[in-house]
Amino acid sequence: MEETREYIESGILELYVLGDLSTEEKLQVQAMVQKHPLVKAELQEIEKAAYLYADLHQTEPSPVLRDRVLNSLLTNLADDRNLKTVTNRHEEATVRKMNAASAAKPTVSVFYKYGFAASLLLLCASIAATAILYSRLRQSQQQLITLAQSNQKFANQVSFMQDEISVFRDPSFKLIQLKGTAKAPNSALTVAWSATRKKVMVDLKSVKLPETNKDQQYQLWAIVDQKPVDLGVFDGALTDNADMQLMKSVSTAQAFAVTIEPRGGSSNPTMEQMVVIASL
Repeated sequence: MEETREYIESGILELYVLGDLSTEEKLQVQAMVQKHPLVKAELQEIEKAAYLYADLHQTEPSPVLRDRVLNSLLTNLADDRNLKTVTNRHEEATVRKMNAASAAKPTVSVFYKYGFAASLLLLCASIAATAILYSRLRQSQQQLITLAQSNQKFANQVSFMQDEISVFRDPSFKLIQLKGTAKAPNSALTVAWSATRKKVMVDLKSVKLPETNKDQQYQLWAIVDQKPVDLGVFDGALTDNADMQLMKSVSTAQAFAVTIEPRGGSSNPTMEQMVVIASL
């Protein structure tokens, strides 16, 4: 009896009525119906309920389902005379009392199938939205970085302009006029130097030096205790709208000079390439 009940509750009878079984499975169901009266009775109830459900919802049953139900009803009428007195009202009551799990299984199955599809669609939409949001976030971050760099550059320019102004306002600065050597007698350059602030600046607007090629640069030197000290290189052209270029620091010097050196500068000055000099 327990085995029969488990077979009925497995849902295979509903699938048989719906026509969703293979030929072999159908034969198995038919064998169980012949062998077990409870299985036969349950199958008849399911067939009647399915037919009445379709009728209540104005759904035309499939030819297979219709023929199967009608044949089952005719067989049942021949076996049981009591079915002749059953009224439509009793049939409707039977529909209401049918096994809720059996009737709901196909609907639940369809619900989960479409529910899964909807969930997958929402997941894809969420991934796409996240990708768009991430892309916009990266663009915003890049814009912030560019803006910060621009602000820093502007701040540096303002700071340097203040240094340029301080050259004329700070009495510790000296304006040193470097004059041309025998190699370049018409050359000239102005250097601003504050020994107390250890600052050296080259006035780019005053540059009058021989032209250099792309592999050469001007290099400024301070003569300290009769030894040359590197103060950095420059190209002689105005940069970043600045009129002056800050060089390396020095607190004491007996002279300043400029030589033409390979790009990047040299560790020692090339004396035959000296173009301007000034003693203090």
